[in-house]
Amino acid sequence: MRKSVEKSPQLKSKNGVWRAFIMTFLVLTILTGGQVLIYNKFIGIDIIPLRYIFSMLGYWGVVSLIFSILTNYQIYRGFDKPMRKMSNAAKQVAQGDFSVYLEPVHRLDKQDYMDIMFEDFNRMVEELGSIETLKNDFIANVSHEIKTPLSIIQNYTAALKKNNLSAGLRNEYCDTIHIASQRLTNLVTNILKLNKLENQEIRTLAEPYDLCRQLCECALTFEDLWEKKNIEFIADMDDCALIYSDASMLEIVWYNLLSNALKFTDQGGKITLVQTSDEEYVTVAISDTGCGMDEETKKHIFDKFYQGDTSHSREGNGLGLALTLKVLELAGGSIVVTSEPGKGSTFTVRLKIDPY
Repeated sequence: MRKSVEKSPQLKSKNGVWRAFIMTFLVLTILTGGQVLIYNKFIGIDIIPLRYIFSMLGYWGVVSLIFSILTNYQIYRGFDKPMRKMSNAAKQVAQGDFSVYLEPVHRLDKQDYMDIMFEDFNRMVEELGSIETLKNDFIANVSHEIKTPLSIIQNYTAALKKNNLSAGLRNEYCDTIHIASQRLTNLVTNILKLNKLENQEIRTLAEPYDLCRQLCECALTFEDLWEKKNIEFIADMDDCALIYSDASMLEIVWYNLLSNALKFTDQGGKITLVQTSDEEYVTVAISDTGCGMDEETKKHIFDKFYQGDTSHSREGNGLGLALTLKVLELAGGSIVVTSEPGKGSTFTVRLKIDPY
């Protein structure tokens, strides 16, 4: 809901009309004095009655007053009043009110620079409001993601204090605490990585390396998991594909995409890793036979903390794909997703062989 701008008593123009009147009167008086000197040269000033001179001064005084009032009114209406409104609006924004909206001064067909300034100001406030909303959402999501593992750690730590626990149950509780603490560590690590990437505090160290070898190594780190879930893993790659990029940064991309594919693929499913190359680009596609996504989920899949599974029944904190997108932007690559509910998803990454 937009609020109108409140008036501020601090913004008052002091003696503006009188200053303009005095300056105008002095200028016109000096000009009149020059006119009198010209008259004196040709017809002599002695024949000019004194009351005529005072009448002229009074006349110029009235003219100066009218001119000053009209000029100050135009300045107030066209500049001073709109700037006061903008000043008051800026103060409200500085106090955290992002619902401020400045109405245009003129109609659409008669807009001037002041209306353009108002439009830019409204756009700026709207962007600031969006940032504030994102910040609040970020804090809420981080709080939720941190609270869950901390609650698990707290509850199971309290349970470990019981003296009648069996050795097997005690080990099970310790494993649960370890998994929760690992989840918390991953969350904090991903937040720090994403923050550094967004602030460009991480410098990419590009050098030539074999992408196919990196893909194989990343896939093998999940071998125990896909065997445990009886997932068929198919890889179709070249023997070697040299690219010029930062290997440690792209490792984040493959790890997150493979991790997501394994997370959302059920028992007995299939994951496919396909790599192809041409003269300029390397393309990597990772497909799964998981639950898939609808159109709304695909729109937000790369947003921070967004999870298509709103129940949070699967592991994850919603930062993996946000990190993936940021890394690919820095590497000069791109990523697209195709998916249908119940038919799985395919993430396709395209990288320049030599972006420089």
